[in-house]
Amino acid sequence: MPHSHPLSLIPYRPATDAPLLRSWVTTPAELMTWAGPSFSWPLDDAQLTAYAAEPGRRTWTAVSRDGRPVGHASVAGTRLGRVLIAPGARAQGLGRALVSQAVELCFGELALPEITLGVWSHNTAAIRIYEDLGFRTHQVIENVEEVDGTPWTAHQMRLPSPHGGQ
Repeated sequence: MPHSHPLSLIPYRPATDAPLLRSWVTTPAELMTWAGPSFSWPLDDAQLTAYAAEPGRRTWTAVSRDGRPVGHASVAGTRLGRVLIAPGARAQGLGRALVSQAVELCFGELALPEITLGVWSHNTAAIRIYEDLGFRTHQVIENVEEVDGTPWTAHQMRLPSPHGGQ
């Protein structure tokens, strides 16, 4: 049964939600943290609209109980990604709520056999959330990107469906 969440995931609407997303990603390093190398700086509405239209991708805006947009996430195939909490809404447990609700959607409505994701090794708060929700690192890719002269390492994580996947 779905749990009570402090937020809801609603379909992402590029026309109204892209400007919000852009306002939450204010530097090239933040863009890399959020989306890896798949977007180019500066982030713009055209890139966000094309991203939302990718075949097989589901995109969501997370809204708080009072209807305020506070986050974003998407899934393509079995890969959860582009998880982001608005800067003004961080450190309130919303990241955990967003990922938890996305997991419920992926295993419930989408009936995925597993969920995979990638997260930067220095994003320890995100790794802690994923591990607390049952994700386990199955691969570490050292120095896969360089940002501002610093090599970044990625953790590839996986969570099997509790319903038993193929």
